[in-house]
Amino acid sequence: MSSQHVKSPVLHMEREEIAGGCPSCGEERLARYPVVSEGGWFMVIKCQNCLTSVERERWALLGPIQLLADQV
Repeated sequence: MSSQHVKSPVLHMEREEIAGGCPSCGEERLARYPVVSEGGWFMVIKCQNCLTSVERERWALLGPIQLLADQV
C-alpha cells in the first residue's frame, strides 16, 4: 500500500502594523490581526516580540468566513 501526501493550501491572515509600544516588554512592534480561542473569534493587537495582548475585541461569529446571507 502506498501513502499519498495531500498538500493543502496555506492559510495566511494579513497582520496590520500598529504604532505604539508594548506595556510588558517595551518593544515597538505591535500588530492587529484575528485570532480564535475558546471564546470564539477576536480581533487583537499583540506585541510581536512577547505576544502580550494590548487590545482584544470580539470579532465576527465565523471569523474570516463571510456568509452570503450576511451581505444582503
